[in-house]
Amino acid sequence: MPIDKKLLTLLVCPVSKAPVEYDEANEELVCRASGLAYPVRDGIPVMLESEARQLSADEVLDK
Repeated sequence: MPIDKKLLTLLVCPVSKAPVEYDEANEELVCRASGLAYPVRDGIPVMLESEARQLSADEVLDK
């Protein structure tokens, strides 16, 4: 389920306060500044550091 584009413009990473990008293939919100990916479950972003996945070095550099 895609995330609302308007909501995406308002969301920032709770750790770095940087903007996030939606990765539709993995259903995650990615923050390259903090190196974290937050899950999106049923169209709802779970913006908790404890729920986030650490990005690999390649994922941080990939754009």
